[in-house]
Amino acid sequence: MALTPRLEVRQAQSLTLTPQLMQSIRLLQLSHLELNAFVETELLRNPLLDREEGAPDDGGDQPERPAELSAYEDTVDHSERIQSASSIADGLDTAVENVFPEQVGQDSVSQSTTWPEGRGLSESGEAPDIDQYVAARPSLSDHLESQVNLILRDPAERFIARALIDSLNEAGYLATELEAIAAQLGTDEARIEAVLLRVQGCDPIGVFARTVPECLAIQLREKDRLDPLMARLLANLDLLAAHDMTGLARAVGADREDLVDMLAELRELDPKPGRAFDGAPVEAVVPDVFVREGAGGGWAVELNSDVLPKVLVNRTYYATVTGKTRDATEKAFLADCLQTANWLAKSLDQRAQTILKVAIEIVRQQDGFLVNGVSHLKPMTLRMVADAIQMHESTVSRVTSNKYMSTPRGLYEMKYFFTTALASSTGGEDHSAEAVRHRIRQLIDAESPADILSDDTIAEMLKREQGIDVARRTVAKYREGMNIPSSVIRRRQKRALSATP
Repeated sequence: MALTPRLEVRQAQSLTLTPQLMQSIRLLQLSHLELNAFVETELLRNPLLDREEGAPDDGGDQPERPAELSAYEDTVDHSERIQSASSIADGLDTAVENVFPEQVGQDSVSQSTTWPEGRGLSESGEAPDIDQYVAARPSLSDHLESQVNLILRDPAERFIARALIDSLNEAGYLATELEAIAAQLGTDEARIEAVLLRVQGCDPIGVFARTVPECLAIQLREKDRLDPLMARLLANLDLLAAHDMTGLARAVGADREDLVDMLAELRELDPKPGRAFDGAPVEAVVPDVFVREGAGGGWAVELNSDVLPKVLVNRTYYATVTGKTRDATEKAFLADCLQTANWLAKSLDQRAQTILKVAIEIVRQQDGFLVNGVSHLKPMTLRMVADAIQMHESTVSRVTSNKYMSTPRGLYEMKYFFTTALASSTGGEDHSAEAVRHRIRQLIDAESPADILSDDTIAEMLKREQGIDVARRTVAKYREGMNIPSSVIRRRQKRALSATP
């Protein structure tokens, strides 16, 4: 039979992700901060979107919610007032230049404030965010440049100093070789070294060091405590890291009492002086879900309404504008805005329902943890939760990303409750890997200097006392993951502590 081209019609089913469906999936894995930023952008872009303020708007589009979402129904976010700079200036009986000198002739967005009875409160009655009034901390580079301008007078030396500042890492150490800096600036290395020695006295003391011993030496020199014994101690920090106190005392040439005093001085120093000038703001973790003990027993699970944005679709405004315009482009724009607004309101509601469903199932499966602590944490996988709530495990994975749950046991990321299983040697229920790590830490914390447990011994104890079938290499992996040193180093540490007067 000859091969000839022909046309055929076939019918098939396939799954296609629309842009809005992909956006809805992306909303699931956003944290509450990222979600609020996204909603703020949509509120500025879409004229048909409003924040809910007080009672729902008559023209708002409210998707129905199931009965278990009673906590979510109380979500209220107050809207911001949009005013021009001129209107605000008129209200204060002053000129625009005195209120917004940088925005003369431009519109500005501002939240109006009640004066004087509600001083410090917005019109909604909420206290302003204190973070808005906290001055930004100076960066390490800005702090050092202000000192360099006072220390160095030669413009060329100032230029070299700025190059050195740009080469510092977050801890305040010089991360680039002097030879490379000299080649970049077209000068000799000796001149770079001379400038480096002068700026090493800048605050915080210890910056511009190239190694940890040099950083500590700079701080000791400032305190006039860099004597020959201390210099030898800094040259043998590897013995200190290995907790070889006998070898360290021999290398330094000091008796045990003097060595203890010298180590006490080292502990008062800062090995990372640049950390104090970390410009990144510290953000508190806000829970997305609250778990509390129920009045009639069990657990009450509710969403944190304070972090859930709530939007309304202003259909009244849509009907008014579309009834007055005859331009096809404007009508198409308004139709697109209406579709986007409806999608966002529905997606936010579905996101809240999904988070609550997943949280309820996590609490149901980890009831033992909530009652008795981490030793009763059960092994749980994404598939176990997904099958229980009839969702795909990828959806559960997105929902639990960057979400936090406040429980009577503390604040935990939702991902914390998903752990692998370790088989039981007695044929009973499997054990959670997190519970095994907790038990390993308990055994190590209870050690005495005369009885340090090896990984083999810990594995045998877990099998004999807890019925946990775990290999020695698994114990070693968990121990290293918790930054716990080996039995040899722990023995040296405990002997050194017991010998310390």
